[in-house]
Amino acid sequence: MNKKLLGFGLALLLANPLFSQKVAIEKAFNNQSAIEDFRYLASDELMGRDPVRPEIELAYNYIASELKKAGAKMIPGADGYFQNIPFRMSSPPSTGQIKLGKNTFEQGKDLLVLDGKSISGSYELVDVGFGLEEDFQGKDLKGKIAVSNVGAPDRLGPADLFALGREKTARAQESGAIALIERFNVPSVPWQLVSNFLNRPTLGVDQGESSELTYIWIKDMDNGVRSAMADQSISKADLMISGKTNKNIDGKNVVAWIEGTDPQLKNEYVLLSAHYDHVGVGRPDAEGDSIYNGARDNAVGTVAVMNAARFFAKNPPKRSILLALWTAEEKGLLGSAYFAENPLIPLNQVIFNLNIDNGGYNDTSVITVIGLGRTTGDDQISKAVIEFGLKAIPDPAPEQGLYDRSDNVNFARKGIPAPTFSLGFQAFDDEIQKYYHKPGDHVENFDLDYAIKYWKSYILAAQLIANDSSKPVWVAGDKYEKAGKDLYGN
Repeated sequence: MNKKLLGFGLALLLANPLFSQKVAIEKAFNNQSAIEDFRYLASDELMGRDPVRPEIELAYNYIASELKKAGAKMIPGADGYFQNIPFRMSSPPSTGQIKLGKNTFEQGKDLLVLDGKSISGSYELVDVGFGLEEDFQGKDLKGKIAVSNVGAPDRLGPADLFALGREKTARAQESGAIALIERFNVPSVPWQLVSNFLNRPTLGVDQGESSELTYIWIKDMDNGVRSAMADQSISKADLMISGKTNKNIDGKNVVAWIEGTDPQLKNEYVLLSAHYDHVGVGRPDAEGDSIYNGARDNAVGTVAVMNAARFFAKNPPKRSILLALWTAEEKGLLGSAYFAENPLIPLNQVIFNLNIDNGGYNDTSVITVIGLGRTTGDDQISKAVIEFGLKAIPDPAPEQGLYDRSDNVNFARKGIPAPTFSLGFQAFDDEIQKYYHKPGDHVENFDLDYAIKYWKSYILAAQLIANDSSKPVWVAGDKYEKAGKDLYGN
């Protein structure tokens, strides 16, 4: 009798589609292979996966090779398994100084020359508001300096500042300006933090002629420069900028796809993504370790996408799977931004982006989903993680602005529902800071049992979304809801 009951119970379990999918993932998943990927990507050999160091080639070639071996296909229009990106590294000037009336701004103190060439002389200033397209209309900028606020009224996140800066320099160059100065006055972002991060060689996408335009930020937290320009007490600037150097660097996103099985749904794609770069080599810690290995940020996420490729290549879902490992996330979300502006698959065919980025974890019983509560894909993600004994929770630290600090935001802006599937954390506390962008972020101090659950639950979440007959959408009232309707036409 007990054997009959046991057999009946087992039959019921196997008849449960969700349980059956979990069993299939468990059976296909190679724990040892996944951990070997993890150890290699976070090894000293890769020197912290800095996209400007030569060792980054080891990382992207390894990932591409594994995607190929898995059976994922090359995307038409890509260079094999790569999307090539023309990067440009711009170093601070040896001398940087601007005089505005009685005030003198100096490089690294209250001035940052972010890109462009050396320039000296006295030039007329023209205020262009936020530097939007309409702000440039009707302005005489030939041989003058365009001056704007950073960002835009509703776009003041870190990624927004850089993305909009590129747009503004292009407009300034087309208008005949010789430089663009942006007044940095974002109250939520300390200037010293900005200066520490940007007063060093920085990476950007080469914009052609507009990259030669001298691009500057000045500290204007009290809007003093803005007020002085408004009352015309400041009308010109004396520039002394010399010793600017710029260098071209090849960047590579690693991309591939797996065709879906449904005759109609296979024309829609679920984008599975993670950034594979990290911060490289830096200041040594107390033990003398100067290699920032980035196990948590974001080798663990890269391994998740690689193993999703292995599973779906042999078990394709109804929708097609688009696989992307981004470069230069740590340099300003550059790789994903480039793809979003130069997509290899039409964006209106990408119905969801399940992105991965991480700082660390302090709770191995949960998965923290940055953006949980914002799309109708929540239920599928929650069901998937429950199957592996975990629980999906929303962002517990919204004050950190994490949603707008990772690659998902470049797709959200286009209208694609795009949460980030992160390691479990209940607060951005000392346990997170212990490893976040620190040399101690190693595989050796990572809970590998938790990593395996994390990887498997990610695959199941992607599978549920890719097989669902309905497309995920933004919840009503979300700030990206209109972009979604514009993209998909509904």
